[in-house]
Amino acid sequence: MDTISIIEGRVIDPATNLDLVTDLHIADGKIIAIGNAPADFTAAKEINAKNKIVCPGFIDLSVRLREPGAEYKATIRSETEAAAKNGITTVCCPPDTDPVIDSPAIAELLQQRSAKAGMAKVLPLAALTKGLKGEHLAEMGILKQAGCIAVSDVRPIVNTNVLRHALEYAATCDLTVFLHPIDPWLGNSGCAHEGVVSTRLGLTAIPEQTETIAVARDLLLVENSGVRAHFCRLSSGKSVEMIQQAQDKGLAVTADVSIHHLLLSDIDIHLYDSQCKVCPPLRSSLDKQALGDGLKNNIINAICSDHQPHEAEAKLNPFSMAAAGISGLDTLLPQCLRFAEQMGMDLITILSYLTEKPAAILGIDAGTLQVGKVADICIFDPNKNWTLNQDTMYSMGKNSPFFGQELKAKVYFTIINGKVVYEYL
Repeated sequence: MDTISIIEGRVIDPATNLDLVTDLHIADGKIIAIGNAPADFTAAKEINAKNKIVCPGFIDLSVRLREPGAEYKATIRSETEAAAKNGITTVCCPPDTDPVIDSPAIAELLQQRSAKAGMAKVLPLAALTKGLKGEHLAEMGILKQAGCIAVSDVRPIVNTNVLRHALEYAATCDLTVFLHPIDPWLGNSGCAHEGVVSTRLGLTAIPEQTETIAVARDLLLVENSGVRAHFCRLSSGKSVEMIQQAQDKGLAVTADVSIHHLLLSDIDIHLYDSQCKVCPPLRSSLDKQALGDGLKNNIINAICSDHQPHEAEAKLNPFSMAAAGISGLDTLLPQCLRFAEQMGMDLITILSYLTEKPAAILGIDAGTLQVGKVADICIFDPNKNWTLNQDTMYSMGKNSPFFGQELKAKVYFTIINGKVVYEYL
């Protein structure tokens, strides 16, 4: 294993509230010292991080790798490499691959191929039900043994009795359930948030209640089962209120939000921009503000890219027929820093939503720079300006509403398990 010294960097570790210009030393894949190197330590590689931030590698709770099943959109190799080049050292893969992650074979396939690629680590999320059909429970205990970090519905489970038993089963397996609150009936043919914008554009609507009714149902079942529950991709202010009430009651409930829901609203689709078509839809400016406030108040516990790479043709259809999703790996860090600036957040706070807090949701020993921990590290220049275009994106998916924007913050080094896997030249 490489021995590495990172010198003169501004070392930020939200988990320990560390923010100090100092040195950091790595050996045998782990952090062995911060500050002075051990007396018997010799670095085979020295990285000068002057005027750069040294922080834990980012943990992204939702990254579609498109493999297996849709390799024409992206692959495990392409997207784990894109993640690493953007300082993301661990990604969670939702179970809606093809075939679905409902068997140990598929879970092991993902992990084997990501290990072979040697870039970002992949943590598979297992399906709550077989084939994600919402009918029969998946073998959660076996899937946990196969390396699945949690279980998820992704697609709505219509039968409330099935969901109830699924949550109870997950609780007995000590697995966190990732819930995507979507009512299967309300707005199931819609493509945009129900409001002034969708009415003016003549687009079929998805009301806020599509999410809030599902949140209310799920919270009642979570309370009954005692399971740890994580609510994925909240989009409405009302949902934030309900999550806060559940947390105040002592329920083991967390939530995340995508970075694009913090920066965009339904106003941004005013020219039928299919790059802004996402699920859940971009909602009102008031909802966007409520999501930001929920994050600042720690009701929402993590920010993710909700990375969904598409081939170019998928976004060329009319808005109502275009594929939903944004390729978000390349913009996660700079857009989080932009959001932090808008909200008056300091650097250590915004980085916590990309490091220690998602690690805590997953229950993994990561997201920190403490001595003795695995050396998953990102080194970036917070003041480096660059413009997003197809040539500057690393992901195979070039679908983004942020094309042409000048962004700030560029990753210069990514270290995973104590090995430099990316260096910006």
